[in-house]
Amino acid sequence: MNVRFSTHEIRDLIVAWVALGVAFTLFLQPELVQSLIQPGGNTSPGRFARALGISLLTAGVGFLLHELAHKVTAIRFGQIAEFRADYGMLFLAIVSALAGFLFAAPGAVYHRGMTTERENGLIALAGPVTNVALGAAFFPIWLIAPETSFVGLVGHLGVQINFLLAGFNMLPWGPLDGKKVQGWSTVVFVCSFVPLLLLAVYALLFMPFPRF
Repeated sequence: MNVRFSTHEIRDLIVAWVALGVAFTLFLQPELVQSLIQPGGNTSPGRFARALGISLLTAGVGFLLHELAHKVTAIRFGQIAEFRADYGMLFLAIVSALAGFLFAAPGAVYHRGMTTERENGLIALAGPVTNVALGAAFFPIWLIAPETSFVGLVGHLGVQINFLLAGFNMLPWGPLDGKKVQGWSTVVFVCSFVPLLLLAVYALLFMPFPRF
């Protein structure tokens, strides 16, 4: 399997990664921005950079590896696949974060070629499964590292964001991955949707968003 990245694709991946990091920083820590722009604010640029670094390593990585999982799986099935950032939606993500809510749709992997329903379903399923794997990888970091340390915050948010992404993307609606999996196999959809939804509920209800 030969996975290649065009210059255009690499640029889009970097832009999406940075934009998502900024959007999540603004959404999770709005007081940092207010303090930076207000005279006499008590938040240093270094603290904002720390929060941005945490967002890039968790939310940014979670989103992009989700999309790259679609790409690699599509190529595995003989597809031509590339990620394209949606610059309008990335701008909306930052603006919505400033307004106090977050709507993040950084772009998508577009693939073409002959595929079966099973292959399309597996391509869709690869994204949420990758987020679960990432969440599991962050879990021991969250458990071991001090909660308020940089590493501890990366572990906490890494678990939380990836479990939320996995569950959300498995919803059987519109362009989300769950709809494509359901279109391939109801059995596979139910067997994957139920545990991923439970992980998302756990992340939402029992893991309060950390303060940086």
